[in-house]
Amino acid sequence: MRLIVILILLLFIAAGIVLGALNVDLVSYDLAFAHVELPKGAALLVMLVVGWLLGGLTAWLGVSAQHRRQRRHEQRTLDKSKKTPANA
Repeated sequence: MRLIVILILLLFIAAGIVLGALNVDLVSYDLAFAHVELPKGAALLVMLVVGWLLGGLTAWLGVSAQHRRQRRHEQRTLDKSKKTPANA
């Protein structure tokens, strides 16, 4: 299984190298505070990494918010159980 993962990773690395080599034309970006010129391959890679980071941040914040709600609910349940006398 590990060999398959390594082979797939190497395939994607090779495809990325070929994609970068075939797209050497410069692309100009004006970001209002900076003017950047990158090769198309590098621009694609940068946008991929930015999208991956923003997607991961969004997913992490969603999970974190869900865990906070769950902890508050569990804390309220625990507080209610402490307030009620344990009559058996």
